[in-house]
Amino acid sequence: MEENKQNNLKVLGIVGARSGSKSIPHKNIRPLLDKPLMAWIIEAAKNSKYISRLILSTDSSEYARIGRQYGAETPFARPAEFANDTASDIDYLTHAVQWMEENENWKPDVILRLPPTTPLCKTESIDACVEILMNDPQTDSCRTITSAPKHPYKLWKIENDELKPFISKELTGFDEPSNMARQLFIPAFAHVDVIAVRRDILMNNRLLTGKKVKFVKLPKHEAIDIDTENDFLLAEILLKKRLGLI
Repeated sequence: MEENKQNNLKVLGIVGARSGSKSIPHKNIRPLLDKPLMAWIIEAAKNSKYISRLILSTDSSEYARIGRQYGAETPFARPAEFANDTASDIDYLTHAVQWMEENENWKPDVILRLPPTTPLCKTESIDACVEILMNDPQTDSCRTITSAPKHPYKLWKIENDELKPFISKELTGFDEPSNMARQLFIPAFAHVDVIAVRRDILMNNRLLTGKKVKFVKLPKHEAIDIDTENDFLLAEILLKKRLGLI
């Protein structure tokens, strides 16, 4: 990978794959179509036109070995305090950027958060997010989104052992949105796959958003974030369709 010659942006791709998954043990390296789960997004990122360097942030030497096998750099081991259940994405991303700057004197302009649990992520989606930042200096970040699986107006919460609308009538303007057609609501979207953020927004403000956030919209059949056994089954079907295997 080389520095992006088109506009001299240094783009750092970071795949964050800790070893302590609770929902599915060692989820990030579990085989999916005979390939470790995290290998799918590593390969998509390796084909990017804009990524200058691609690193794997992991606390596991085994994960690091697999990451290198598929083309990611592993310049450091992620500290344990950034690899537990309560550590945030901000924690491991800022650690990675700070390590690169302090130990290799390499300072990125744009950071890509690339989740290992999104095997349907395409190179085109990664590049599209970077291009939006390239073409609009006022944009702080860009992310891929898809239609929300359930509209937030229809969600519930439990208070004092009773069900209450998750979003109050004062905010929705509806007495009983749970029984209304979602077409009557403003469209809602969920984030999936990629986040591209400018360095100063991440490092100075500790944010993955900023004041101006843009998006790349994905169809539902190209968006999945694996967290359960059913997600693995669905991802396998969708990948087989994409690859023409079924």
